[in-house]
Amino acid sequence: MTDAVTNGAQTKAPSGWRVAVLGSGAWGTALALAMLRAGHFVRLYARDPDTVAAIDRGENPHYLPGIAIEPGIVATSDIAAALDGANCVLAVTPAQSLRAVLTAAAGHVPSGVPLVLCAKGIERDTGALLSSIVEKNLPDNPVAALSGPSFASDVARGLPTAGIAARIAAERGIEAPIIAAVAAILDGKVTIGQAVTALMTRPLKTETDI
Repeated sequence: MTDAVTNGAQTKAPSGWRVAVLGSGAWGTALALAMLRAGHFVRLYARDPDTVAAIDRGENPHYLPGIAIEPGIVATSDIAAALDGANCVLAVTPAQSLRAVLTAAAGHVPSGVPLVLCAKGIERDTGALLSSIVEKNLPDNPVAALSGPSFASDVARGLPTAGIAARIAAERGIEAPIIAAVAAILDGKVTIGQAVTALMTRPLKTETDI
């Protein structure tokens, strides 16, 4: 049995940005729902065709059991299709998968389209911060980072939550879709210290929780 959206959250008719969400885990699916409710067109990239089929049925039982996925999210295992015409990209893949996903995405993200990092971590083999991976693979795209405090299940249910959207490349409008998704935004420049500190907020979590 799935839960209906709570706390008065409603889906608006799409009229906003075209948002591509890369990653169909709990957090990626929750952010896709938040973008949909805010009135944006949403495409959700999932590597697993079974996950695409489940989202098409209105659920993501492996990552968000018991939560209904509202109609309107276009799920696909074709990364080019997910990114086609996107005005903003949310990267919600685990840290150790980010480089491979962005390598596949690189030829399909238009220059100047902002990318928002929505996952935490440091690349194990290189020690690279996620922002550095983005800058290497998508040098012509401004980067932002979204952090909590928030839980994917709360966001998916439409409950009040808070978040920080910090700009690494200060481009006008990069935070626009995120403002509609969270209850509070603190906008600023990310430093290496802040990026590393963010990793300490959930020390017992693993990349599979994203």
